[in-house]
Amino acid sequence: MGELKYIPFEEEPENIKSRVADYWTERADSFFVQRQHELNSAKADRWLGEINAQIAKVEAENGAKPKSLRILDIGCGSGFFEVLLGREGYEVTGIDLTEEMVVNSGRLIEQNGPYTNPVNAIQMDAEKLDFLDESFDVVISRNLTWTLPHPIEAYGEWNRVLKKGGILLNFDAEYAKGAHNLYTDDNIAHKDISDKLKDECHEIYHMLTISNLDRPEWDRQVLLQTGFSRVDIDVNFCDRIFVERDEFYIPDRMFMIVAVK
Repeated sequence: MGELKYIPFEEEPENIKSRVADYWTERADSFFVQRQHELNSAKADRWLGEINAQIAKVEAENGAKPKSLRILDIGCGSGFFEVLLGREGYEVTGIDLTEEMVVNSGRLIEQNGPYTNPVNAIQMDAEKLDFLDESFDVVISRNLTWTLPHPIEAYGEWNRVLKKGGILLNFDAEYAKGAHNLYTDDNIAHKDISDKLKDECHEIYHMLTISNLDRPEWDRQVLLQTGFSRVDIDVNFCDRIFVERDEFYIPDRMFMIVAVK
């Protein structure tokens, strides 16, 4: 498909990251409570099963000792993956652009410890990682890529910090194409969010060029051109996680991308 280009919309503002951070700052406390609940739900075991299945492949292919891998969670939010994977014995580092989210990650990590290996969260830009090359065995991300003004650059950074043979697990959805879902009764996960925040989220969706792309096929092509050796996409992933229509349910279909370096 030739060289991939990412041309921002003319109206895409330079301060989009600030708007995204402000949005998540407003949602930080309610998001923390929701992630606490999720840790104690059936979904936690489903998430862990899906992630462990992919990590086991890395361990087998690289001859790594079980639970010895270093994991980077990009866009860690309130620390759900940090606790989930930290409990399993992995060394986990979470990063998030929003300071309040990082603070809440620290709270969730502390409340659910102790851990056998280091588990922490720090503030950092997902598009400009402050880590050395090949620092991690696994990079994981959930519901972040749709918020990025420069996703090609971000994917390049994620590849850079992965070790050879490592994997990227990216869980995301085409939220902008279902933006009307924010206001429906079917969107249970967002039912308690104010209309003001829903409007802001809707605007953010349509300020970002990635909202207009054909995903996840676009992601596959970008990742291959970025240097990943294999990219697998599972568009039925959400059916295995969001079984019940409970407080975590969203009608947008989340996909899973597994990219091997």
